[in-house]
Amino acid sequence: MTSVLIRGVVAAALALSAAVVVPGAASASVDQPPKVTKGPCQYTETPDDPAARPVGLPRDPRHTPSRGTVKVDLPTSQGPLGLTLDRAKAPCTVQSFLHLAEHRYYDFTTCHRLTAYPTLKVLQCGDPTGTGEGGPGYKYKDELPTDLPTWPGDTTGTRKVYARGLLAMANAGPATNGSQFFLVYGDSRLLANYTVFGSVDARGLATLDKVAAGGIQPTADNPAPVDGTPVKTTKLLRAHVRC
Repeated sequence: MTSVLIRGVVAAALALSAAVVVPGAASASVDQPPKVTKGPCQYTETPDDPAARPVGLPRDPRHTPSRGTVKVDLPTSQGPLGLTLDRAKAPCTVQSFLHLAEHRYYDFTTCHRLTAYPTLKVLQCGDPTGTGEGGPGYKYKDELPTDLPTWPGDTTGTRKVYARGLLAMANAGPATNGSQFFLVYGDSRLLANYTVFGSVDARGLATLDKVAAGGIQPTADNPAPVDGTPVKTTKLLRAHVRC
């Protein structure tokens, strides 16, 4: 899955256009259709984009839990990230995230991207390869927000505020959600193309502020980047789902 949120997010923030997935090599899926779960979420295998770390498809019961919240403790090498997942906002997304967390998919993975644009401030995580290219070997539908406020001054009504503290899914275009997610440490201007499925607690925001303050690693071509690898390496440790 190529550069999941970042191509889509930067395009949305700066050019307000959708990201495009770079086609993979042809596969045998023409002869053998990818597996699809039978429930309402229809998690779909992606043979051209195999799992970065072994994990099967999530359970997909006929009645996807759609009420209440779930707490997830996500300790990192820079401090804690306490997450509250909201089933009502995005039941299929929460179900997938819990599946990945419970199967240790996120454990000891590195958050690979930090952005520091004036209107885009996020930390992106969830790729075991640490490159922005990896996913869980499946994709699923969007559960897009309908209640985000319009960005101040936007007369089109299309640019929305992804507020500080939101937890949202990265993607590479419509219905390409996988394992990568982003945490918003400063109000960000985006099209409402990214599923919001929870929030970050106060301790988690302090951790994000610490990472953001560390800045982004400079490169030979760009000594002062606003998009790239965080200077403060942020490794997710062992995710813990509270009962």
